[in-house]
Parts: sequence; C-alpha cells; structure tokens
Amino acid sequence: MSDKPLAPITVPGGILDPARLENVRFSNDEVARYSRHLIMPEVTLEGQKRLKAARVLCIGTGGLGSPIALYLAAAGVGRIGLVDFDVVDYSNLQRQILHGTEDVGRKKLNSAKDRIRDTNPNVQVDLHDALFTSDNARQIAEPYDLVIDGTDNFPTRYLSNDVCVFLKKPNIYGSIFRFEGQCTVFAPHLGGPCYRCMFPEPPPPGMVPSCAEGGVLGVLPGIIGVMQAIEAVKLIIGIGEPLIGRLVHFDALKMKFREFKLRRDPKCPVCSDHPTITDLIDYDQFCGVPQAAAAEAAQEAVPVIDVAELKRKLDAREDFLLLDVREPYEYDIARIPGSKLIPLGELPSRMSELDSAQMIALQCKTGRRSAQALRTLQEAGFSKLVNVTGGIEAWANEVDPSVPKY
Repeated sequence: MSDKPLAPITVPGGILDPARLENVRFSNDEVARYSRHLIMPEVTLEGQKRLKAARVLCIGTGGLGSPIALYLAAAGVGRIGLVDFDVVDYSNLQRQILHGTEDVGRKKLNSAKDRIRDTNPNVQVDLHDALFTSDNARQIAEPYDLVIDGTDNFPTRYLSNDVCVFLKKPNIYGSIFRFEGQCTVFAPHLGGPCYRCMFPEPPPPGMVPSCAEGGVLGVLPGIIGVMQAIEAVKLIIGIGEPLIGRLVHFDALKMKFREFKLRRDPKCPVCSDHPTITDLIDYDQFCGVPQAAAAEAAQEAVPVIDVAELKRKLDAREDFLLLDVREPYEYDIARIPGSKLIPLGELPSRMSELDSAQMIALQCKTGRRSAQALRTLQEAGFSKLVNVTGGIEAWANEVDPSVPKY
C-alpha cells in the first residue's frame, strides 16, 4: 500500500458488451420504478439498460451479502447469482437483513430469494446451494460480469480472487470486523492489482479471528456492503472512478474514512506477466485449514469430560473447581452456576488463586480456549485437570436450554 498519488483508473462505457443492450426494454412500471435513476444525467435510460442487462454474482448472503443483494436488486440489476450453503440462525439477525425471524432454520438462499423478489420481481435470482470451491468456482462464476465477495474466510477470498483473474472479471472485495471495514475492487485486466498483490500469503491459521469469535457491529456491514454495491453499479454503467487500485478503510468508532493506494505486484504469483499459479488450487491447504484442524485436534487430545458428566458431578456436589476462562463480558451473558471466572489472558498471573491438589474442570464457549488453558496449567505443574468438551454451548444445548447462546 502507498499514499503516493496514482492516476485514477476509469471504465468509460462500463464492463458490458454493448451488443447486450440491443434488446433491453422497459415496461411502464419499470420506468416508474427506476425514474430517479433515469433523470440523472450520469445514468439515464442507457445506464439503466446496462443495469438490467448486467449479471452479478454475490458470494455469501450474510452481513455483506444482504445489503449488496438488496440494493443491486432495487437498483435494477437484471440477474443476481447467490452462493451460500448455510441456514439462518438467530445470531444472524443482528446484521443479515436479507433474513427475518420467521426464516430461522430456513436455507439462507431461500429466504434471500423471497426478500429480493419482494424488493424487485423483475430480477432473475440464481441460487447456487454449495460451498464455493476450486471444483465449482469457475463454472459458477463464468456466466457473470463481475463477482462480489461477501465472505469472511481466507480460502474463499483467495479463490474468488484467482478465479476472477483467470476469467478477467472484476472482484469487488469487502471485509468487516468489530467496528472496522474496508472495500476495494481487484481487476488486473483493467489495470489494477489483485488480492494477492496486497496479501501474497494468508496469515497463520487462527491469527485473525472471525466475526463469530470477535464480534461485529450490526450496522457496519450495511456501510461496507453498500460501498461494494456502489462499486458494482459504477463498473456496470461506466461512471465515476471505481476503487481499482484504491482501498477505502472505515472506522465506525471514529467515523473516519482513509484511502490507501494499491499497486500491482510485478512478481504476483497470479496476475503478473509471469505467473506461477495458472489454475485454481486447494485453497484450504494453501490457507492452512488442514493444519489448523490438526492443531485443534491436538488441543483436544487432553483429559476431557462432557457436559452430562459435568452436570452429574455438580449435582453430586463433588469436590472440584469449575474454571471458566472466557472474558468477563461473555460471563455476563451466560454462565454455569458455581463456576469461577479467570480469563485466559489473566491465567498465568492468577494461578496462585488455584489449588493444584484440587480437581479443576476448565470451560469456555466451545472448549478451544479451555483446552489451551489446560495446557498452560499442565506446564505450570497442575495435573488434576479436565476440559469440558463443547463448553457452555454444549451445556445450553444438552443440559440447560435456559442458558442463552451467543
């Protein structure tokens, strides 16, 4: 990234083949629907034709995918493809506005299609009920004019980047975490960099927490997702200066935007003149997912008890300590009665509060952090230790449904 000025990259005339516009027509109802576009000199009837002729693929129908799909449908994009395989969960509703309370348990694709068709019945909605993988990515992306990445994992980000480079399609990138987000357009065929120019290698597995682990302000994806939708409209119509070679970072707490210049990497393994990657690869392997799974399995190779056995021990009033290693704000949301809170980060300095002669059962949200805490205590000489598998999530699912899940 650089703060030095670069010449703006524009796409006059848009990214569509003009021949696609020859048979585009509008009903009177459509003219009324899009009237606020038609009277803009930057859009006019010609630009609206481009939108109706456009085909956009959105990967993900979650926090980012929701505003992307809704606003592109409302704007009159004629064909929208959606890629997702998940179902709606209560924890989604805080930010994923494509879905409602009555959709909990439904396929996200189905609720998304209903919501989009209610917004604009003139839109063709393609549903791709699958993980986006190296086996299907090229086939799914091929029919569309551009791809918008609304996901939150590194394998899909690298995959969507690479397939767009190979197919010469713009890739509109967005990411969010807690109070911050960023957006750019990767398009080497239009003179800009690709995702690998910015991040040649993924971070070590587990280094960057997901939104499920670190949280996200519910309204933040509305900002970033709308920015992605705006970039799609600009590229389709051919107006303004797209975020090609520019990355916009947004800090919601400070309500500040910053812009960074992105340059192509002449040694990029995918988009350079002499690429070393010329086809889709195993992105889970590249991003260390198998290694992360192996590391997690190694963490789980510790003395364990399940929540049913924990409940039996608590009911029998056995002499042991239930140690919760989550954060205080998590403990305030939900807790197992009788547990003692020592956050994982404070454990090394607070071991004096523990009795090494007493049995200690360690617990967190899912069992991962407590397994790490168990290792820390083992290294300090504690031996009477067990990890509660599944953590408080398993407790809520299997023992006490009144305990909130978050």
